[in-house]
Amino acid sequence: MAKQIFVNLPVKDLKKTVDFFTKLGFTFEPKFTDEHATCMVIGENIFAMLLVEKFFKSFLRNKEICDSKKSTEVLIALSLENRKEVDEMMEKAITAGGREEPRESQESSGMYGRSFEDINGHIWELFFMDMNAFEKAQHPDKTE
Repeated sequence: MAKQIFVNLPVKDLKKTVDFFTKLGFTFEPKFTDEHATCMVIGENIFAMLLVEKFFKSFLRNKEICDSKKSTEVLIALSLENRKEVDEMMEKAITAGGREEPRESQESSGMYGRSFEDINGHIWELFFMDMNAFEKAQHPDKTE
């Protein structure tokens, strides 16, 4: 069986969160969805479990949930096929109610990246890496 990753994120309003990510083009696995949580499909083996805060808290013993509107515990980086997909998803995120991060888009050594804050305050890094340009930048003296 292939390894899978499930990133668990607390959310304030599950319906609004599902609406937000649906506008970005994500789908959800109905088998793992109820009034407490949903499973957002990011890739073949990559998922985000979006858990209502009260339910998320039931997995913790002695810790509080980070207020992601005030603090950042994690940056979720998502690779996309090309620069156009990065810009398109960024536009969808802002149109759907997300907030663009104050830093400028990043571009260097074959990598292009932008980021947004979702409606719950989680930061998503969108990036495209041109591996040929990256390799050339890492090894400028290497000839083909």
